[in-house]
Amino acid sequence: MTIKSIPKKVKEEISNLIEQFNQKELANSDKAYIARFKGKFLFLDRNDYGNSGPICRLKYTGKMNQWEFSIYKYSRGGYSPDECFFPGEDHIDGTIQGAMLCGLEAYH
Repeated sequence: MTIKSIPKKVKEEISNLIEQFNQKELANSDKAYIARFKGKFLFLDRNDYGNSGPICRLKYTGKMNQWEFSIYKYSRGGYSPDECFFPGEDHIDGTIQGAMLCGLEAYH
């Protein structure tokens, strides 16, 4: 099955997951995750103290618990699906929540 874009219903579910995560995990901070969508990709950016920047990119596989993860590498200015040794990588479990937890450690 070739996926060209994330369905609208799934985007709504993602937005709700991110909002819940922000309220639970980031409530007492000046941080919040922000979703951007392009085709089959979900880009997770984070607003930290008024500055927004990329954290990771997730590729939709058709299942909410099997996203393909790529960390953003500031040294290269792009996403790296092959990078696997960085703080927080143990949180990567195919879920959006795991990706956000990873991002909190990788870019704290």
